[in-house]
Amino acid sequence: MQPQMMANADEDAGLFRHKIIDGKAVAKGMRAEIAVRAARLIEQGLPPKIASISIGDNPSVDLYIRNQKKAAASTGIDFEHLKLDLTVGEAGLIEKIKELNATPSVTGIITQRPLAPDISIKKVQVAIDPTKDIEGMNPASIGNIVYNDLDLGPCTAVAAVELLKSTPLNLQGLEVVMVGHSEIVGKPVAFLLMSEGATVTVCHHMTRNLAVHTRRADAVFVAVGKVGLLTGDMIKPGAAVIDIGINRVTSSDGTTVTVGDVDFDSCAEVAGWITPVPGGVGPVTVAALLRNAVVAAERMAP
Repeated sequence: MQPQMMANADEDAGLFRHKIIDGKAVAKGMRAEIAVRAARLIEQGLPPKIASISIGDNPSVDLYIRNQKKAAASTGIDFEHLKLDLTVGEAGLIEKIKELNATPSVTGIITQRPLAPDISIKKVQVAIDPTKDIEGMNPASIGNIVYNDLDLGPCTAVAAVELLKSTPLNLQGLEVVMVGHSEIVGKPVAFLLMSEGATVTVCHHMTRNLAVHTRRADAVFVAVGKVGLLTGDMIKPGAAVIDIGINRVTSSDGTTVTVGDVDFDSCAEVAGWITPVPGGVGPVTVAALLRNAVVAAERMAP
């Protein structure tokens, strides 16, 4: 980062200290743009349609699907949910995916997790036509990021980067640390950030002295599934903190709450910008899914 750019970043951080990044507000802005693009497709006789597949009964999954359907409806995107029986098996699920691949009216396909234990997630992801892979999970979709083809990127990774872009920080030359190197979040986040001109360090479970890396970063992303991994003494004053973790924990009174990988209270005392959990990456992930659905439909236009 150039000295002047660093000074500007530090100055901005001082002005925006303790600013919580509102994922719901970012998602609302994204949905407004998505609605305009969806309306244009509908006028052209090319309505975007999402086919969602789930297996068996799961109250948490059913609630997530209802939220997805409501969000899709708010943007004018058709959403059809297909609930399959637990006995469908891997072959039956892949056969249904192939059927949807061949259905012209379906422009985007998503599979809800968890799947049955005997079903390979990777095989399911590979089965989805990359042109309809609006979750961005097909290996081809993830691989495209390396070549700066970012339109159908993995939704959670895209959402995390969108949240950083919503801050005043200039991503060009920004020092960023990604904690976590999964194939569908950590690695794609790193490539997405590099495409924006950031300088990225990826840390993982074999990284020595994690805090040495995170303390020098202008922005830290965390996605490892470990409660309270990142604490306030591990970040540079004024840094942006993007918490991608989702963990269910039981509090002292017996209630179950959702928390991230970041110790929010201690980090909020130091960070310039920070995402909450819930209310941070989650809403933007749904918006990224809907944007991918519109992009997929636009690409299918003659």
